Amino acid sequence: MPPPAEESDVSTAEAPQSSAEEAAEKRPPGHVRETVVIVVLSITAVLTAWCGFESSKWSGEMSIAFSQASSARIEAARQEGVANAARQADLSIWGVYVQARAQGDTALATYVEKRFTPHFRVAYEAWIAEREPTNGPFKMKEYVPPGTTEAAAADQRADSRFADALKFNQRGDNYTILTVLFALVLFFAAASTRLGRPRAQWTLLGVAMAFLITATVILATFPIDF
Repeated sequence: MPPPAEESDVSTAEAPQSSAEEAAEKRPPGHVRETVVIVVLSITAVLTAWCGFESSKWSGEMSIAFSQASSARIEAARQEGVANAARQADLSIWGVYVQARAQGDTALATYVEKRFTPHFRVAYEAWIAEREPTNGPFKMKEYVPPGTTEAAAADQRADSRFADALKFNQRGDNYTILTVLFALVLFFAAASTRLGRPRAQWTLLGVAMAFLITATVILATFPIDF
């Protein structure tokens, strides 16, 4: 004989509620905490890998900058050698010119003067315009032998790239140091699973989350190199 309609409706209404209660009862007591631990560990692992990647990238940038600074130093030394050679040639010609004037040999002085290099002639004419001061044309600001400007530019470029290399090195170190904070997150999160009391477990997990948030905020302020 079929049951009354009312009893069937009541049984149907109570069935979902009973299933939900049974599912809730089957969950372990630390289900929520374990889920939080997994999320924290997963995020920390990803961010730690990212820090390692960025640290290696900035280390590469540092190596490139140091290499370019070294190349610029070599170029500066080469250009300085060119300038010194030009200066020595001008000194030799100038010595003959001064000796000719001291001996009153106008023909030789004129002959030598016509063979002044273009860059030295600029300084020489400025020296004459200032009524031949005793410090000579080599001390005039107009005297710029070939290679002087190039050497100064190469030196400046080397200084700039060297400073960049130090900056890149510091950025790589910053990412490396940040991995220590993420290691603390992993430590406290993993340690929270080994304690017996729920309150102690949540306390360590809270410390891990605090370190994670702090490290993530710091990470957001760091420059990124792709």
